[in-house]
Amino acid sequence: MNLGATTMALALLSLGACASVQAPDVPVARAALADANGAAAGTASVVRRGDGLNLRVAATGLTPGPHGMHLHTVGKCEAPGFTTAGGHLNPLGHQHGTENPAGSHMGDLPNLVAGADGKASAEVPLGLAALGLAQALLDADGAAIVIHAAADDYRTDPSGNSGARVACGVFGG
Repeated sequence: MNLGATTMALALLSLGACASVQAPDVPVARAALADANGAAAGTASVVRRGDGLNLRVAATGLTPGPHGMHLHTVGKCEAPGFTTAGGHLNPLGHQHGTENPAGSHMGDLPNLVAGADGKASAEVPLGLAALGLAQALLDADGAAIVIHAAADDYRTDPSGNSGARVACGVFGG
């Protein structure tokens, strides 16, 4: 192999290596979760990954099994009921649930499943359509993430029959 061909091969290998390296995630918002007694219950964060957003949640102190999880319109988590977080983030006025023909809210998320130890974690791609979400999370009245006592059925308006609000966190930059 001559010097020119060797240089070309190294350049192509370098381009291939660069293509496989991802840019680091960029933090957009973070929330500390608390339960109804004010005890720490985990964290949630939204990060920009490539062209979209991802939500990362790590929760503790939950009952084993699935729990509804939603983004709420107001950045306020007053215990014990966390009703101050308002309804689900829903700027387009849809109904609740990914299985609802009239759904879904921007704040609708998959169920968070806790193990026997009460711990749960998830990473949810929010996608390109959610890029406006960053503004909603950090607007004048903020936004919250709420974890519910029961599973979300993904279709019943307004909250998927997911029961009481058992953990809540306010997003901040």
